Amino acid sequence: MAKRAAGFLIFRRLRERIEYLMLQASYGQHHWSPPKGHVDPGEDDYATALRETTEEAGYAESDLNIYRKQSCTLEYKVKGHDKVVVYWLAELRNPAQEAKLSDEHQDMKWLDCDEAIKIAGYEDFAKMVRAFDAKIKANEL
Repeated sequence: MAKRAAGFLIFRRLRERIEYLMLQASYGQHHWSPPKGHVDPGEDDYATALRETTEEAGYAESDLNIYRKQSCTLEYKVKGHDKVVVYWLAELRNPAQEAKLSDEHQDMKWLDCDEAIKIAGYEDFAKMVRAFDAKIKANEL
């Protein structure tokens, strides 16, 4: 059975610029991703996304406009094991609000669509970010 994880692709609007929050893991390959984490027993995906975002970035549900109808499920392998990650799109209400990183992350960056895709390095992630970015820019949320 695949491991499940969930999180939010958080964006902010700075004038005409759309930026996405990317966190760098403080373990393993020090990969970059949005806030996300494993679903705990008895927890649903959405509750996991909320919990992990608060733990990893310090943002509570009240800090975000969460677009529950804008989600994407990615499926891939990690060390030979299947993994499924559900992301919802969320906008930071106050674009100046700083993230508060947990011990799980060593750095964070707000990046435009292309920069976020480049730093993450995965094609399925790239497709998701491009699709969400197009909806944001077309005001289709």
